[in-house]
Amino acid sequence: MAHASDGRSLEFKLPDLGEGLTEAEIVRWLVEVGDVVAVDQPVVEVETAKAMVEVPCPYGGVVTARFGEEGTELPVGAPLITVAVGDAAADVPARGPGTSAATGTAESPADEAPAAERKAEGSGNVLVGYGTSEAPARRRRVRADRQAATGASGRANGRVRGAEPVDGPVPVISPLVRRLARQHDLDLRELTGSGPDGLILRADVEYALRAAAAQGGRTAVQEAGTDRARDAASPALPASSPGSADARPDGTRVPLKGVRGAVADKLSRSRREIPDATCWVDADATELMRARTAMNASGGPRISLVALLARICTAALARFPELNATVDTEAREIVRLDRVHLGFAAQTDRGLVVPVVRDAHARDAESLTAEFARLTEAARAGRLTPGELTGGTFTLNNYGVFGVDGSTPIINHPEAAMLGVGRIVPKPWVHEGELAVRQVVQLSLTFDHRVCDGGTAGGFLRYVADCVEQPAVLLRTL
Repeated sequence: MAHASDGRSLEFKLPDLGEGLTEAEIVRWLVEVGDVVAVDQPVVEVETAKAMVEVPCPYGGVVTARFGEEGTELPVGAPLITVAVGDAAADVPARGPGTSAATGTAESPADEAPAAERKAEGSGNVLVGYGTSEAPARRRRVRADRQAATGASGRANGRVRGAEPVDGPVPVISPLVRRLARQHDLDLRELTGSGPDGLILRADVEYALRAAAAQGGRTAVQEAGTDRARDAASPALPASSPGSADARPDGTRVPLKGVRGAVADKLSRSRREIPDATCWVDADATELMRARTAMNASGGPRISLVALLARICTAALARFPELNATVDTEAREIVRLDRVHLGFAAQTDRGLVVPVVRDAHARDAESLTAEFARLTEAARAGRLTPGELTGGTFTLNNYGVFGVDGSTPIINHPEAAMLGVGRIVPKPWVHEGELAVRQVVQLSLTFDHRVCDGGTAGGFLRYVADCVEQPAVLLRTL
């Protein structure tokens, strides 16, 4: 992560951001060459396949070089910045707290916090291998010239500015908005956001794209789309013969990168390394639904169904700890884990992510409900941190939200098992010796056959089904 390039300066490299991610894209630089930085001060904002992250530098000194422009994709381990430290810092002209590195013009004192204040604050980012202990509230810096340009031209409704684009980072409400603009070749600096303090919203970008399409001013938002326009502008390639080795099938090619690439790599590894098996059972969930209705009728925060299923999972793992494990292939050992960090599959606009509820075994239904809601909202907004996407020991997959009954999911490597829950639908069911219409759900357990045999897996799934059918069974473990 660091390298003493010449004995006088330290090279800070892009750290491992977790979850098997191997690259990140520079969204915006937070420092300029010549800036004085404190230990653990964020220096760059990067976007991975899963989240937007501010990367803190573990060294204090003067920034002597930056590597990569905004929009550049860097692999883990590539240099980010070099910092002159100690006596070497005295030889480097440092920017004053009120001086712009690019122009040398003075900035308002409100634009930059005092150095002592910045030194006392931590970045709050916890990355693999290092981090800080405190997360201060984020401050959006708005330059005076930017404010003047906004007031002089443009309207706060997402329309294109009338003045020249302003340099510097552009505040957007989420990474999804930035990605949408980038996919359509739209320069965010040309927009005026309709959100607070000029924040650019998704509606602003969509309005600008519609306006550009109507005017025919942007090839990227034409009805034909970016790929079709590029294909039309490219010279025709000679047709390959049917038997040619380089013949390719017709169709649209989508790069395996970002979220899709990360998911592909992880699931492929799971399939290669884990000898998985699946068992399933139908269960009568009528009593569980009634219990939830009774809980929510008693006042207080509403309890979600997924929270009750999570509580059942943690109780089952306490009885069958073999499934809360991982396999150390190099040591040829099964590692049984003491704590349950419960992952749950969440589908977002960016793709599939698996946020992790820490210490799920120590939480009650109310706490689980609140944490599921918080992580789900962060996932949809693209604000999940690497720490919230890693370290899971067992996954709960509620694919019933897609309107399907069953599935044989792929295990979330390096975990050992995943519980799948289908939709709950009324079906004919024999209840107390009579045919009745009951709320029925299909449960499936996919497990790593290296950590246990079918008897253990079947016992786990049967216990989960018993708790679904008779929630009072849980009282034994409360």
